[in-house]
Amino acid sequence: MPELPEVEVVRRGLDAHVVGSTFGVVEALHPRAVRGNDVDLAAVLPGLTITGTDRRGKFLWLTLSDGAALLVHLRMSGQMLVGAPGLVDSPHLRIRAELHGPAGIQELSFIDQRTFGSWQYVPLTGPDSEAAASGFRSVPATIPHIAPDPFEPEFDPVATARKIRTKKVAAKTVLLDQSVVSGIGSIYADEAMWAARVKPTRKGKALRQRDAVALLEESRAVMARALEAGGTSFDSLYVNVNGASGYFSRSLNAYGQAGKPCARCGSPIVRTVVNGRSSYYCPVCQTR
Repeated sequence: MPELPEVEVVRRGLDAHVVGSTFGVVEALHPRAVRGNDVDLAAVLPGLTITGTDRRGKFLWLTLSDGAALLVHLRMSGQMLVGAPGLVDSPHLRIRAELHGPAGIQELSFIDQRTFGSWQYVPLTGPDSEAAASGFRSVPATIPHIAPDPFEPEFDPVATARKIRTKKVAAKTVLLDQSVVSGIGSIYADEAMWAARVKPTRKGKALRQRDAVALLEESRAVMARALEAGGTSFDSLYVNVNGASGYFSRSLNAYGQAGKPCARCGSPIVRTVVNGRSSYYCPVCQTR
């Protein structure tokens, strides 16, 4: 599943290509792609202008001229592609939207091989004036349970570290809990734990405060590096809006590296299972 860097790469691509464009004809080609809506997207979107893009963790949305948002769930295999009308010809095309904007007529295509993703038209919940002045912003009303991610001004690493230390489950599991900190998936959790020298099976409550803070700092650092590389792609299911893949997979130190020497101490990376998820770590130098 795309994690924060992959979703942010897509958001940046959309921000560059579709902001200022107005929806024309919208076609929903598969019912699962528009599930969860109280309205018909083909009826409500035409005539609305895309005024901006935003993201929290793995959640991406387009802000609309009527004050609502188009929340995009990429899930396992969702792709948002921008191009000339008719350019995308895929059996997995789920939604096709005509856009009229500065670049002329374009087509925004939502491709989703596994049909887990969707588009949802939802209201935005705005912060009060004091919160807005502090950098807090509006988010879709359907994701209030999603915690701020490490790149948001609302994110408080010290308070989040304290929350991690109240958990009786493995630290890897806590990092994947989107109600504690959002945007981190299995790839970047393993990479952050390797960088912070924390064993993935270590219980959250067993961490020192400084180690929990280090985990969050390393999570942000590794995702920032992944952003520079365009994200992590292992197959053709994750691509940017122009169809390009990311190449951060070449820089992974732990995730998927079982049997390879640790870049820090040379010991073989091992694989274990934490709460049903594969986890990769160095048994020698991940000792915190």
